[in-house]
Amino acid sequence: MAWYVLRRLSWMVLTLWIIFTVSFVLISIVPGGPFDSERQMEPEVRANIERKYHLDEPLPMRYLRTLDLTLHGDLGISSRLRDFTVNEVIAQGLPISGALGALALAGAIIVGLAAGIVSAVRRGTPLDFAMMTIATVGIALPNFVIAGVMLLLFVFTIPLFPAAGWGSVRQLVLPAFCLGAPYAAYIARLVRAGMLDVLGQDYIRTAVAKGLPGRTVIFRHALRGALLPLVSFLGPATAGILTGSLVVEQVFAIPGLGVHFVRAATQRDETMAMGMVLLYSTLLYLMNLLVDLAYALLDPRVKLE
Repeated sequence: MAWYVLRRLSWMVLTLWIIFTVSFVLISIVPGGPFDSERQMEPEVRANIERKYHLDEPLPMRYLRTLDLTLHGDLGISSRLRDFTVNEVIAQGLPISGALGALALAGAIIVGLAAGIVSAVRRGTPLDFAMMTIATVGIALPNFVIAGVMLLLFVFTIPLFPAAGWGSVRQLVLPAFCLGAPYAAYIARLVRAGMLDVLGQDYIRTAVAKGLPGRTVIFRHALRGALLPLVSFLGPATAGILTGSLVVEQVFAIPGLGVHFVRAATQRDETMAMGMVLLYSTLLYLMNLLVDLAYALLDPRVKLE
């Protein structure tokens, strides 16, 4: 396993270099720049700013300079938040986005797992039909639509939660629910399908024939095999929750990374956009690696090669 992890990490370095190169080229060739505005700058002022951010250098030299700084852990200075480096912005926003994403993912796993198990055990009943209908609606609705509905219901119609902000438990409930609801629906359908497949296996019939209680059969024997599709889904789901938080954080005014990512794209903050792309790419790769390791631990038939 150690050799497998080492080899995957070496591939991660190559993958991140390719992502860095493609992102740098795309950002550099797009017309315009971070200092373009309706009000024209004096030529001397513009020249000094471009010299500070090395925008006056040839593209190959800028690429090598940026790559060298990135390899040393320096993502540069934000061209919009000029008093902060990209590293400082990430250090401030990542714990907030991480806490929101972890809460949303935990809620999605708990709700989706419970709904999937109950739906599979009660297959064909009105309860199964109702749960899968709700799950289908949850998959179809994007999180910003759910956020708008939740604001109308629980902020304006029934004022139970604040509309925005960060710092209290009540301010976490709505954004975490809106962020995790579509993934809870996916998890419910995956667990139901996996549970139905496992419940039809011979070893489950053997356990039932031996007279084991239904709860023991489900949670000790069937659930482990039913979790395999869920484990495969958790890697992309975690990355999706982190990237999906961009919209949710904007709607609920949460000071996480999502606000900076959106502003970096709209305001042409090149260093910030590059830093965010590399951060999310790294998180996605590491989550997929953890999923592969967990899959091998849950299913002895899977070998890490």
